[in-house]
Amino acid sequence: MINGNRCLMIYSGVLTIIFAATVLSGFAAGDKKVRFDEIAVHRINIVEPDGTLRMVLSNKARLPGVIIRGKEEHQEDRPYAGMLFYNNEGSENGGLVFGGHKNAKGEVVDSGGSLSFDKYDASQVVQLAGVDDHENRFAGLAVSESTAGGNSPRRVWVGRDESGVAEVALMDGAGKKRIVLQVPDKGTPRIAFLDTDGKSVKEWMPVNP
Repeated sequence: MINGNRCLMIYSGVLTIIFAATVLSGFAAGDKKVRFDEIAVHRINIVEPDGTLRMVLSNKARLPGVIIRGKEEHQEDRPYAGMLFYNNEGSENGGLVFGGHKNAKGEVVDSGGSLSFDKYDASQVVQLAGVDDHENRFAGLAVSESTAGGNSPRRVWVGRDESGVAEVALMDGAGKKRIVLQVPDKGTPRIAFLDTDGKSVKEWMPVNP
């Protein structure tokens, strides 16, 4: 009986070695395609052959902070999961993120999603976002004037705010609204021209709305 068990152990060990050698030889031969019906992971990093990070697909717990040229410069608590995009140098230049949960008070927080793209070596220039929680309720497309190391004033907004107003707004270089086209949920639509203080200097409204 002892000899039989020993033979089984040797046989099992030989099979394990053969299996491992077959798998490794397959990868060594260049056969790197593996198919899965389902996979559960916390995070996936997409990298170039030289190791440069190009995309991260992650849950909330493993989502990294802001990475610049391969190094995490700002460690942030980002309350969402999603995808982050990186340029050829390994610097973050956009992402698709989403989240939402209730706090201890039963209030909905951090609920919504955002798809954004950044200017090279600067902050975001385009964002498509939708947020609906106890603090903010809006949805729309924003285009910003992005400058390296500086502010990013919004230049264009097309969307809907929490009051139900559908709006197209054009802003100046300081981010101040200068031309606004608004259609409320109920009421009269208008087109307004504003000065630098936000005061209307001319408005057009339909005579028979």
